[in-house]
Amino acid sequence: MARSRPVSAQSVPVFRASDVRATYGANMGDALSFAAELILDDVYELARETAPLRLSLVPSAGSRFTVAEDTDAGTPGSALHLDSALMFMSPDGQTQEALLLVEVDAAGAVAEIFLLPMAQLLPRTGYRLVGIDTETQRRKFAQVGCVSFTRGTHITLASGEQRLIEDLVVGDRVLTRDDGVQAVRWIGQSTVRAVGDFAPIRIAAGTLNNANDLIVSPDHRLFIYQRRDEVGAGRSELLVKARHLVNGYTVTLQDGGFVDYFQLLFDSHQIIYAEGIAAETMLIDTRTRAILPDAISEALGDVIPGHSDLPHAGLDVNEKLLRRPDAAELLRKASTR
Repeated sequence: MARSRPVSAQSVPVFRASDVRATYGANMGDALSFAAELILDDVYELARETAPLRLSLVPSAGSRFTVAEDTDAGTPGSALHLDSALMFMSPDGQTQEALLLVEVDAAGAVAEIFLLPMAQLLPRTGYRLVGIDTETQRRKFAQVGCVSFTRGTHITLASGEQRLIEDLVVGDRVLTRDDGVQAVRWIGQSTVRAVGDFAPIRIAAGTLNNANDLIVSPDHRLFIYQRRDEVGAGRSELLVKARHLVNGYTVTLQDGGFVDYFQLLFDSHQIIYAEGIAAETMLIDTRTRAILPDAISEALGDVIPGHSDLPHAGLDVNEKLLRRPDAAELLRKASTR
C-alpha cells in the first residue's frame, strides 16, 4: 500500500494587519482589512520597528490551508483563506504586490488577518493602495509555493546530456532518482523580484559536490543520502530546504533585481539531478495547483496519486538540526564518506 505523505509545511513572512494602518484616505486610522472594506488611493504605513513573523501553513481539503504547528503567527490548527491580492505604490513610484490571508476559528469567525508582502515593506513609509484583486490571489500564492530552478541550471537527461532548463521542452526524457527515465509533462516560467524571503538561494560549486553553482527557490528541497548520519536526523535519506543551509559564504541569498524561475512537472513528484545535485520537482497540492494552465489542471483530475502518495514521505529535516554554520559541509561529508 502506498504511504500517505506527511504534508510539508511552508513558512511565509507576514505582518499582522493591525500593524499596517491607513495614514491617509477614507479609512484613515483603520488597520488593513478585507478587500471588501478597502478603498483605492488610501495610503498605508507599517508600524515602526515591526518585524515580519513567520507563518507556517499546510494545504488542507479543497482550497483552504491550515496553520501548522511550528509557527510564529496564527493558532496551530486554524483554517486560513486567501482573501485577495493587493497592489501598492511606494513614494518612489515602485509597485509591489502583497496577499491578504484570513485566519478563522473553529466557529468560522475571523481570528486574525495577515499581510504577506511579495517584496520588502519598510516601516514609516507610505504605500498607496492602487490595486485590489479577488480573482488571481490563488495563482500568485502558487508562485510563492512552487519549487523552482533558475535560468542557466543544467538538468541531467536520460542520455546523460546536461541541458539548460530554459532549453527543455515538454516530452524531454529526464533521469530521475526513483523512477528511471521520465518525460516532462509541463514547464512553467515566471519572472519575479528577487527580494528578501523570495530571493533565490545560491549553492556555490563544490558545496554539495556540485560542479557548478546551483540557484533555486528558497523552499526548494534537495535530496541528500547520508552514508553517515552527520546531522542527527536518524536516517540516511534526507530532504533539506535550500533556505535552511544559508551560511553567508557557500550558501547565500541572491537578493536584488529580478530572477527567472522555471518549474518542472512530471506525472509524479520526482527527484532529478540539477548541476549534479539531487533536487525535487514540482509537487501538486493546494498551494501550487493554481499555477497550472486550466487544461493541464483539468486533465490531472481531482486526485493525483503520484503527488500525494510518495516514496519521499517523512524525509524532511527539522530546521533546528540545520541551525549551524557548517550544516552544508556536514551534509557534503555525509554524502561522500
